[in-house]
Amino acid sequence: MDPVQGGNLKFLKKGTENGFVLVRKRDLDKLTTEVMQLREFLPKVLNRGFGEILHETQATRSTMEHVTKEQEYLRQECLHLQSRLEAVQVECQKEREEKLLLRDRLWQSASDLQRQADFCADLGSAACSLLWSCSTKEDTVTHWLVDGKLQALLVVASQTLQSFIGFMDEERHSEELQGYQFVQALTGTVSTDIAAVSCGREFLSTTAQFVPDTIIKLLERMKPGVCPKIKVLMLSTLYNVSISVKGQKYISQNPALLSVIWKLLDDGDWTVCLQSLRLLQSLMLDEEQLISEDSIWLDPELKLCLQRLCSSPKPSLREAAVQALKDLQVLLQGWRSEQIGT
Repeated sequence: MDPVQGGNLKFLKKGTENGFVLVRKRDLDKLTTEVMQLREFLPKVLNRGFGEILHETQATRSTMEHVTKEQEYLRQECLHLQSRLEAVQVECQKEREEKLLLRDRLWQSASDLQRQADFCADLGSAACSLLWSCSTKEDTVTHWLVDGKLQALLVVASQTLQSFIGFMDEERHSEELQGYQFVQALTGTVSTDIAAVSCGREFLSTTAQFVPDTIIKLLERMKPGVCPKIKVLMLSTLYNVSISVKGQKYISQNPALLSVIWKLLDDGDWTVCLQSLRLLQSLMLDEEQLISEDSIWLDPELKLCLQRLCSSPKPSLREAAVQALKDLQVLLQGWRSEQIGT
């Protein structure tokens, strides 16, 4: 509807209603001006602020979409890990049950093995004791030599002795060690029977020289006071070998022998000292004994050691020490005479 002018007023009809609004012309002009200004400036203001808001909104929407996808990925990954964890837990439980079962079997096997080891040790001890008894006859050793069985027996005896000395626990009583009786009987067979007969000494001095070499090496390793009975048997083997000319010549060439004997003279067990003295005396009787300027025979500590043993409360040890001291003086006098003669 067209406006109706009346003075400075303008009447407008709103919609289809019969009402009109009375507005002054200057107000309408002012309103028109303001609307035009708004039309001109509002897009500029809105474009700058709205664009920034729209950009931020789009960035936020993009971030939200990315976060949503990341959350979905992490959820799927979590489900996957949860599934793997459950599978691993099941596998772990199965392995734990298998481990317990294997541990029970291991304990049972260890128990069975210990029983077998005890049985074998007892059987070996009994067999070697019988062997020790049988080998007291010289004919038995001769038959072993003829049949070619002695070499194998000596190899087994040497290896057994090395193993026993290697695993020996010095803090426990030596006779409580498993296999002690077996090793003792086997060593006794070699020392008091095989080495005690001429054919056996000859065999040990020529073919089975590894036996005295092994014994000297093991005596050098053994600590004082440990396994005195076995030490005595080992020294008896060397003593019996030294009775043979070839045997004495061979073991005298071992540079460690005299130092081993000297160490055993202070072993602490008088039976070991006694057997060491006997071996020392046997070596002194070697007419071809070579004495150098740095020889142990010339060491004054050896003479002092023998003098201390001459005061031993054990009669047999005291007598052996006195005789060894005399033999040492004779040996040194002969050497000094040779030095003067040259």
